[in-house]
Amino acid sequence: MNADADGHSGAAVPVQSREGSPVAADFVPSALGTREHWDAVYERELRTFQEYGDTGEIWFGEESMNRLIRWLQKHKIPSDASVLDIGTGNGVFLVELVKHGFSNITGIDYSPSAIKLSASILEKEGLSNINLKVEDFLSLSTKLSGFHVCVDKGTFDAISLNPDNAVEKRKQYVKSLSRVLEVKGFFLITSCNWTKAELLDVFSEGFELFEELPTPKFSFGGRSGNTVAALVFQKSETFLDKVS
Repeated sequence: MNADADGHSGAAVPVQSREGSPVAADFVPSALGTREHWDAVYERELRTFQEYGDTGEIWFGEESMNRLIRWLQKHKIPSDASVLDIGTGNGVFLVELVKHGFSNITGIDYSPSAIKLSASILEKEGLSNINLKVEDFLSLSTKLSGFHVCVDKGTFDAISLNPDNAVEKRKQYVKSLSRVLEVKGFFLITSCNWTKAELLDVFSEGFELFEELPTPKFSFGGRSGNTVAALVFQKSETFLDKVS
């Protein structure tokens, strides 16, 4: 997912606690958390691509993709390692993965228009060896499993803003992640709505923090912080799946 209601990159800002940190229970429901919103966004982006060749915006910008690519290269992730892009949107990150030598790539999104847009962009790039699937990550219909790397840039953020029982949807997200990621596999998440501490709490069962990635910082009123959180988790060997 990589555009807001106006088709530009960004995400809704959650309600803040008195300490200035987002509180999970206090997220304000938003259209950004609904399938209808993203269907409309990608239908519009698909028309724009067909008419003008514009691939659309990139959630968190190009540097967010470069940051993930650098991590994969730093840790010598094999080029044939299976990679799942959760909420692939326009599929631009898939293109970057291929350009950097990765060959076993799958992109999923619950918006059919997003997958159509991704397929059109991949075709324009002359790429045909990437798996694209219309899939709701919270209700997987196919037997997706055994991925060495799973990547999320904004999808968990959007799910957290769903007006329909977002708390349960976040729990289901963790269950789905445990299902598709192999033991000792890596989960790379970039979020603008969750702090490092909160993400550690959300993924505390069955996942261990492997590394925190550097992200842009800001300073205000003598205090500093990060505009986004980017973490790498590793699925624990002792994790017991609870997916029914």
